[in-house]
Amino acid sequence: MPLDITFTLSDRDLERFKAIVMKARPTASNPQGKAEIEKAAYKIVEVAMNTDLPDFIAERLLQLKTLLEMMKDTEWDLSEVDRERVISAMAYFADPIDLIPDHLPGIGFLDDAMFVEIIIRELRSEISAYGEFCRLREAEDERLVAEGKDPSENRDQWLGVKRDELHSKIAETRSSVN
Repeated sequence: MPLDITFTLSDRDLERFKAIVMKARPTASNPQGKAEIEKAAYKIVEVAMNTDLPDFIAERLLQLKTLLEMMKDTEWDLSEVDRERVISAMAYFADPIDLIPDHLPGIGFLDDAMFVEIIIRELRSEISAYGEFCRLREAEDERLVAEGKDPSENRDQWLGVKRDELHSKIAETRSSVN
């Protein structure tokens, strides 16, 4: 029987987490640091996929996979500014000093799961737009194949229109928040 446990992070708690992330963010300002952050995020995803973690932790850690896929997806063509936002948000994972050491069984990745929740909140519009893009791409590929057409024909054009629309939507959302 599942059990729901809810706790609320106060503004003070969130500020503490943000301070930790801000401390880690200078790592994101150079190519080597970016590579370290990306490598650390992939490691977290690998652990989530291959370790017997509590479900509530594993589910959150696997959400990093979407962010990593978004950055690698050449058809999504994430702008450098948005790429910097994603890398910056994930900077915590490259910091060897965890709030809760990862080697502690059962709870070692709890702080990482909490940071993923914060990242998801911060990058909600980017993640939502990317999900919409992926669903459209998959549906359109299936439709074209079912019609006996080549999905690669005019692909850049029809994907470009949707991608540009979604990138604009992200920019509008971000400017309305700031």
